[in-house]
Amino acid sequence: MIQGQRVFDTHTHIGTARHSGRVYAAEEMLRNMDRHGIDRSLLIPFPVVDDYRAQHDEIGAAVRQWPDRFAGAACLYPFVAEAEFRDEVRRCAEAYGFRALKLQPMYQPLNPVSARSDFFFEAALANGMAVVAHTGSGVPFSLPSLFIAAARRFPALPIVLGHAGGPLFSLECVVAAEVCANIYVEMSSLMPHHMADLLRHVPATRLMVGSDLPESVDVEIGKVFGMEMSEADRRAILWETGAGLFGG
Repeated sequence: MIQGQRVFDTHTHIGTARHSGRVYAAEEMLRNMDRHGIDRSLLIPFPVVDDYRAQHDEIGAAVRQWPDRFAGAACLYPFVAEAEFRDEVRRCAEAYGFRALKLQPMYQPLNPVSARSDFFFEAALANGMAVVAHTGSGVPFSLPSLFIAAARRFPALPIVLGHAGGPLFSLECVVAAEVCANIYVEMSSLMPHHMADLLRHVPATRLMVGSDLPESVDVEIGKVFGMEMSEADRRAILWETGAGLFGG
C-alpha cells in the first residue's frame, strides 16, 4: 500500500525479451513491488520472445505461487495458425486463470478495424479475458481510434488502451472511451496534464495506472498521487478499475 491506498500495477512484464535482451523474473518483480508499495500486478510477456508457451508457463507459475500478488496475461504472435492461437489462449485461461490477452501492434501488425482480426477478440471474449492493446508507437495499427471498431463489434469485451496513446495520441483515447463504454485506458507514459484531460472526459472507473517497466514505477504511481482529484477517483485509478478487470 502507498499512503493507505492499495495499488494495482496493470502493466508489467516478466520473462526474456528477444527484441531488447531484458530478462526479468517474478522474484525480482515481487521485490520491486514490495520496495514501492505495489499490492498486485498484471504480468504480461514481452512482445517478442523465443517461445511464447514457455513465457506463458513462467507467468502461470508465478500466478499459482503468488495468487494474491499477480494476475496473468497472454501474448503471442497473432499470425500463427488460428487454431493454434485459440488453443493457446484457452490453455492460458484454463490452466492458469489468465485475465487478459495482449496485442502489441509494434511487433504484431493486426488491423483491429478489419473483420479478419475477429478471431483475436473472440478468443479473449470466449475465455473471459480483457484485451490489452499497446497504443501510441507502432502506427497505424496502434492508433487508439482503430479500436473503436473492435469495441463496437464486441460490446461485451473490455478493451484496454495501453499507454493511452503514448502520449501523442492521448486525445484519441478520450474520443474512443467517450464513444465506447467498454474501452478502458491504462495511463503509463502520460504527463499529468494529459491525465487531467482524460479525467475530464472519461470516468475514473475506466482509467488505471501502469508502470510498463520497473524503473518507471515511482514516476507512474507518483503522478496519480500528485494530481488533484477526488479520493474516489484516485482509488479507482490506483486499484478498483484494475481489480475489477483482472481480479483483486
